[in-house]
Amino acid sequence: ARRKPARRALPHRTMSQFLRPNIILLKEGTDSSQGKAQIISNINACAAVVDIVRSTLGPRGMDKLLYEGGEATITNDGATVMRLLKVVHPAAKVMVDIAKAQDDEVGDGTTSVVVLAGELLKEAKGFLEDGLQPQTIMKGYRRALQLVLEKLKDISVNLSDKSEEEKRAMLVKCAETTLNSKLVSDFKTFFAEMCVNACGMLADHLPVSMIGIKKVTGGSVTDSMLVDGVAFKKTFSYAGFEQQPKHFENAKILMLNLELELKAEKDNAEVRITNPDDYQKIVDAEWDVIYDKLDKIVKSGAQVVLSRLAIGDLATQYFADRNIFCAGRVDPGDLTRTQQAVGGLVQTTVNGLTPEVLGTCGRFDEIQIGDERYNMFRDCTKSKTATIIIRGGAQQFIDEADRSLHDAIMIVRRAMKNNSIVGGGGAIEMELSRFLREHARSITGKQQLVINYYARALEAIPKALAANSGGDTTDILNKLRQKHAQGKVDGRWYGVDCHACAITDTYANFVWEPVVVKQNALASATEAACLILSIDETIKAPVKTDPDPRSKGMGKGMGMKGGGKGVRQFAGRGRG
Repeated sequence: ARRKPARRALPHRTMSQFLRPNIILLKEGTDSSQGKAQIISNINACAAVVDIVRSTLGPRGMDKLLYEGGEATITNDGATVMRLLKVVHPAAKVMVDIAKAQDDEVGDGTTSVVVLAGELLKEAKGFLEDGLQPQTIMKGYRRALQLVLEKLKDISVNLSDKSEEEKRAMLVKCAETTLNSKLVSDFKTFFAEMCVNACGMLADHLPVSMIGIKKVTGGSVTDSMLVDGVAFKKTFSYAGFEQQPKHFENAKILMLNLELELKAEKDNAEVRITNPDDYQKIVDAEWDVIYDKLDKIVKSGAQVVLSRLAIGDLATQYFADRNIFCAGRVDPGDLTRTQQAVGGLVQTTVNGLTPEVLGTCGRFDEIQIGDERYNMFRDCTKSKTATIIIRGGAQQFIDEADRSLHDAIMIVRRAMKNNSIVGGGGAIEMELSRFLREHARSITGKQQLVINYYARALEAIPKALAANSGGDTTDILNKLRQKHAQGKVDGRWYGVDCHACAITDTYANFVWEPVVVKQNALASATEAACLILSIDETIKAPVKTDPDPRSKGMGKGMGMKGGGKGVRQFAGRGRG
């Protein structure tokens, strides 16, 4: 008989090899996305944010109306728009952060930095889709940033050797350039000079906290004023206030963090007396305490008394009878600024008052501004400070003027510390773009492509300016490329003329910007783009869900854990 061939032995396999459990690293419900698709998704989210603020760039840029909680805000300030958007996407929040950083650091260029970062990401998206590694793109972007920062230093115009009149004119022109794109652009010269004068009143280190901005509805915009000193709105006052003097020369000022009024008895206080006359003694003692405080203040020689806490009707009338001005419930920020301006110390007690704790100012007045009355401390000796009072019809206009003046003040401060300027209107971006294109021709490899596209991204600023002005974007950009390609100094500062929809020599037309604005914007935009490109995975933790509110206060019956102490043996509501 024919023998059957032996069956081939199969390798021994255990059941555990087929029942290997999945390794779970993250909590159930965690969402994880990674790879190139995740980077592109983050870039798309950032691009959506950029598209919102792009139309606000330039003097002809559009405004945004943001409505929340019954309050409407009309603005074209990039940092304000980004803050009020309430962006929740984790990657797109980077755009909010760089706008805030630009606003805090230099005050202007908040829209430019967001637009530039978005354009860099847009160019990187094409590289990623073609298979280029993010690390290569980031390396090229950082190299391009290094080159443009060095070029900025070379071509910036230093005005440090100019006369004081020329320096002041330069500061006014920089402030006007900032205000060009604001709602108050029709009054840019008026407000630019006001900002320069305000910064000139400060100490050498130019603390921005010593410039107060107050808003009073009503009147014309040109009724806005600059006060050489501290000014704040009159606080709540009691009867007898009108009898107090409203003007002092060389006033002595006492600042308190103390309550000067009779306190009501506490609800939980209990005083037991056996004789009705004893109650009168208790009342008299309270009056003696308050009169003792007021008498010590009068003996200190103070003519103006300010307090963070309330000054009651008794103290108000007491001071009025002795020709002393008082104001209670003063805002802590205003009191701090006053203390730094007039000198002296804020006291928490009236015991041991000496002349050293009193501040002084050259003149004190209370004047009427619109519907409000303002206390003004002028000619302050200890510290230099200024207050800008903005007038206007609508509250939204005044709020936008406040934001505009803040940007202009920050620019003036930066220009006073750094005297180098460059031309605005997209001129410096076009010049840097030309420089990078020429440099890219001198190198080889993938970095040549990346730097070349970085140069193309820089053209997003003049392109947006031209588009927002209603001009022919292609025609304007071609003319600018032609002017800058000649490589001459005369054509270096040609930018977009937003009013005529043409090109113009921005330096000759005094459209100037401090070089520090461009340095900070380029650095922030490049680092933000590199940060987005370096994120290849996003892990989203599961959202915690609130327990069923009906379970609160449930009894312990049926083995259920509840917050109450139910005594029944079935599920029911106990005493929660």
